[in-house]
Amino acid sequence: MRRLVFSVGLLISLSACATGGSVHPPVKLPYPAWYIGFAAPKHTEVWVETVDVLDTRGLAFFRVHGGVASYTGKVEGWHQGVSGGKPINNVDLPDQIFLRWQSLVEPQAYKVRIQIPQWVRKDMVRPERVYCRGTKEWIDDYRFAITLGMAPGGIVKVWIGGPCLGFKEVGRYEAKVEPLGPNQDGKRLFYRAPNPAAKPG
Repeated sequence: MRRLVFSVGLLISLSACATGGSVHPPVKLPYPAWYIGFAAPKHTEVWVETVDVLDTRGLAFFRVHGGVASYTGKVEGWHQGVSGGKPINNVDLPDQIFLRWQSLVEPQAYKVRIQIPQWVRKDMVRPERVYCRGTKEWIDDYRFAITLGMAPGGIVKVWIGGPCLGFKEVGRYEAKVEPLGPNQDGKRLFYRAPNPAAKPG
């Protein structure tokens, strides 16, 4: 019985840590959530298996996003960020981002750890006065969106931006080949077949 009580107490303690209860400060951002989006050059289709985040409170969040990327209009080009993406709710600004994806045209699986510089987090919470073409008015906008751009060979680029501010580059990174291959979810899946339209003509 004592062992059962101890186990329950340990689970409650771990739950409090995972949810950032009284141990970690709550998320305080000037917007409801920050976003992550994906991008890739044309004809280089990628499938993102998972994005994991270690935030500035030291909390780890697994599988916060995944799926297909948006594609630029020309093979040699890159997106300068994407305006869409997925909101990352109840997560503080990222300290590190862990990305694992499949480059379907090679095919190959890659993984990379991206250390987010402090200047990026400062930019993400600093308001900038800008004329927004969409609303045709002056607003205070934030760079609350992070774009992860992926290309064959394990090349990754990162941008931050906002709907009316545009995007600026954070850095260029080189990923490592995932030695265990694709789809590390226990389902014994293999590389997704690329969309025929994404194959070079």
